[in-house]
Amino acid sequence: MENTGIMIGPKGMIKKNEFVRIIAQCLYSLGYKKTAACLELESCISCKSPELELIESHVLNGDWDGCIESLAKIDGLTDETKASAMFFVLEQRLLESLKGGDISSALDVLWKQIPSLKLGKEKVHQLSYELLSLNEFGLGCIDRDVVHELQKSLLAQLQSVLPQPITLPERRLEHLIEMAICAQIDGCIYHSSSNMTSLYRDHCCVRDQFPTETIQILTDHQNEVWFVQFSNNGEYLASSSSDCTAIIWKVQDDNKVTLKHTLRSHQNPVSFVAWSPDDTMLLTCGNMEVLKLWDVETGTCKHTFGDDGFIVSSCAWFPDSKRFVCGSSDPKKGIYMWDCNGNEIKAWRGIRMPKVLDLAVTPDGENLISIFSDKEIRILNVATGAEHVISEQHSITSLSVSGDSKFLIVNLNSQEIHMWDVAGKWLKPLQYNGHRQQKYVIRSCFGGLNGTFIASGSEDSKVYIWNRRNSNPIEVLSGHLMTVNCISWNPRRPQVLASASDDHTVVRSNRLYECT
Repeated sequence: MENTGIMIGPKGMIKKNEFVRIIAQCLYSLGYKKTAACLELESCISCKSPELELIESHVLNGDWDGCIESLAKIDGLTDETKASAMFFVLEQRLLESLKGGDISSALDVLWKQIPSLKLGKEKVHQLSYELLSLNEFGLGCIDRDVVHELQKSLLAQLQSVLPQPITLPERRLEHLIEMAICAQIDGCIYHSSSNMTSLYRDHCCVRDQFPTETIQILTDHQNEVWFVQFSNNGEYLASSSSDCTAIIWKVQDDNKVTLKHTLRSHQNPVSFVAWSPDDTMLLTCGNMEVLKLWDVETGTCKHTFGDDGFIVSSCAWFPDSKRFVCGSSDPKKGIYMWDCNGNEIKAWRGIRMPKVLDLAVTPDGENLISIFSDKEIRILNVATGAEHVISEQHSITSLSVSGDSKFLIVNLNSQEIHMWDVAGKWLKPLQYNGHRQQKYVIRSCFGGLNGTFIASGSEDSKVYIWNRRNSNPIEVLSGHLMTVNCISWNPRRPQVLASASDDHTVVRSNRLYECT
């Protein structure tokens, strides 16, 4: 027999006999049965443990007493595990007795042997029902192929309850390799590649695949740029400014941006924009003013919502591109849901409704998330009306939701960004710091492959980028001259980022865009 104490590997951490067993298991699962058998023969190490081989022999020969006896002799099994394994064996014995027409043996199993396992009356009742349905079992007609399939099923059931090292977890080698790949990806702070990972080399994304270089500065705005956002398909960029305009930009194949439309209709600064999920429409929020809906292709205003007394703070679309909500910093106005024709569908307002500073709809359309009274995050399930509240200690200035609808981030005037789970299971948020924010509204976003990164503006005129697993920034990007108000990461081109600044520009980086 092979010495089970031999250790292999560069660090001597792998037991040789275990390694050979899982290689043989992998070969069998891939269909290389002859190769696996040769490996077992040459190494004197079987893929199956001696205990499992003995049990398998009993099962295939229909030696149920021998199978029960072998299970009883295995050391280290809990009483629960033994009882579960023996139940599977006795259930098989019962079925084969029924198929063979041996009613007396079947009744002995049902009334004596199975109850002795003390697994509960439910299992006995279920088998009793099967016994009453004798015709379904083809009483007295033994089909060897059916019996063989039942025996294979029994062996699979036994392997599911018997512990290691008696059995091996299914596809163990593939699982270990995938875990190693995932660990390398998790440890890669710049991971932004969707290419398949090769087993031939250790995984590592290099920095030059990341948005770090300013490749274009957009100077068409005449005053501070407050907001910037890429379209959902990544083909357009929208920016809004205190010069009372919003601009729709077209993203070219080389990632350069050209002006498509300048939207001129607001009388006050434009503080917020929101793309419809199908990217055919754009909403713009005027500061202390109305909400406007624009046709992206023509650049024409399709509808104006509210009036001069309606103070819009933010807006968000539902996935069908037919409905949207907007929030007001006026407590009397609350939150409205409209369709694209200006019809009010629903409203949340009243004496108890606080002012709404920001809001978002999760991309799956299930939750409406609002920032109330500076420090409260309220998450409302739109379908059920269920609501839960997350309270922060410091004032919240902005909100952003991840593309998978599972997480949200908020910027705080305490110079921190907090990430919470939308489901409300976390007791504490993940925290990110390093940027500067004390006086102004600064907006952040998720970005990169699978939303792995968080990017934020800052009052020190820089862009800060974090890997979500690390509270300290992995990159600090220069390019602006004044406060960076908002960041948007292209959802289809993870190497492209845009930033909006008080210096009147939008900066695009490759990997980065900048708007000011």
